[in-house]
Amino acid sequence: MALTESNMLPLGAALPDFSLPDSRTGKTVANTDYAGTPVMVVFMCNHCPFVVHLLDGLAAAARDFQAQGVSVLAISSNDVSTHPADSPERMAELAQEHGFDFPYAFDESQAIARAFDAACTPDFYLFDSCGKLVYRGQFDGARPGNAVFVTGEDLRAAVDALVAGATISSSQKPSIGCSIKWRAVG
Repeated sequence: MALTESNMLPLGAALPDFSLPDSRTGKTVANTDYAGTPVMVVFMCNHCPFVVHLLDGLAAAARDFQAQGVSVLAISSNDVSTHPADSPERMAELAQEHGFDFPYAFDESQAIARAFDAACTPDFYLFDSCGKLVYRGQFDGARPGNAVFVTGEDLRAAVDALVAGATISSSQKPSIGCSIKWRAVG
């Protein structure tokens, strides 16, 4: 399995415009839904072993973030013609299985992944209440097979600092995972 790192969108970048269907409800979720509130966005998918490795930790962290006033949004941009396990129907099943109480949106056109400069699954982005990027990178140092416990410590530290009004370190490590499964061009 080839490893792909985050592209590390520049800090201060604006939350991109988007409007996507939530696989759980069929309702549209848009960037404007998060106006005036911090939001953590994760690009993920159902089949990636790096995502599967941290799913329970992600669901727990998402509950904690929401309790702190930080919205959560998951997006899958994988090409379902080559990766049917990442279809919206399967996304909804995974969301229910892991108790997601946040949108898990499907980016069929892959335009939103490109707008975020997303590269891998998982790929995390934290935006402040003004819609400016304050953190991008890894959940924590856990990877399948490396014996590091899933804690979410890197992302949790950024969220805690954001909520407290403290400075978030600009020394951030890229996420590592499977590449987004882009549609063939041509």
